[in-house]
Amino acid sequence: MTVSTLELDSSAPRGSSAPLRPRGRGKDAARTAGRLLPLTPAIALMGVFLAGPIGYALYGSLTNATLSGYRAVNPDFVGIDNYTRLLSSGAFWQSALLTLVFVLTSAVIGQNALGMFLAVLIEKAPKPVSGVVGALVVGAWVMPEIVAAFALYAFFSTNGTLNAVLQLFGGSSVTWLISFPLLAVILANIWRGTAFSMMVYGAALAEVPPEVHEAAQIDGAGPLQRFFRITLPMVRRAVATNMMLVTLQTLGVFTLIWVMTAGGPGTRSTTLPLLAFQEAFKLSQVGYGTAIATVTLMVGAIFAVVYVKVLKPEVD
Repeated sequence: MTVSTLELDSSAPRGSSAPLRPRGRGKDAARTAGRLLPLTPAIALMGVFLAGPIGYALYGSLTNATLSGYRAVNPDFVGIDNYTRLLSSGAFWQSALLTLVFVLTSAVIGQNALGMFLAVLIEKAPKPVSGVVGALVVGAWVMPEIVAAFALYAFFSTNGTLNAVLQLFGGSSVTWLISFPLLAVILANIWRGTAFSMMVYGAALAEVPPEVHEAAQIDGAGPLQRFFRITLPMVRRAVATNMMLVTLQTLGVFTLIWVMTAGGPGTRSTTLPLLAFQEAFKLSQVGYGTAIATVTLMVGAIFAVVYVKVLKPEVD
């Protein structure tokens, strides 16, 4: 703090060591308030449409509310009973594990890696080819989720397109949605969400100056060296942002899995969003289902914090 921003307290006795008081604090507060004023509508909307529902859901998870009957109108406050119950439930931990596998394989690995690969190929390919490939990939992303889910159900079903292709080359029919339900929904989510990563990485790669690659090529760097030592560090901000967005988006995937497998057979593809839905709306335990949804929200927050903490030094 500089001397110019401080003044002596006149109420202090002469000759004593007077405390220093910041000058212009009122002006600083007014300036800060003026800067925050344009954000007021956004803060109000966040409070009404985000913080409000989250707070109400948190309260609902602490009650024994049901979908119908007396407890639907007058639920009792049960404290953390719902959380104690779900933490001792084998079905919850199985769903948590399935959710973790689904998010890591389909979003963190699948969509990110395939999106980057396609973005690099499209950047190097002739314009007509890149235009056709880009349109095909983006078509899966702009398709309404329910339509994409039915299309993928038809693709992986016993009499679907995938088995027809396998039989065309002499293979045998496979009951993908029954024998490999989690693999089917993972591949479906990769197909559905890769376009977003491809567009993010395509825009980031376009910002890399070609002179840098030309200089590295003159110095003898190969394609892989140029990608891992030049391109990837220069687009790390896009990588960090994309990983966070696709992870949080995949964590909440519901329609795709529900249409393809409904969480089955049994509970072999029941992720946390599906478990919350089944408990709340099929078994009428709204309070317990809300507790599962709240835990899912916390898992998403943990992912976000981990990404921010781990990737922030790279971003800075």
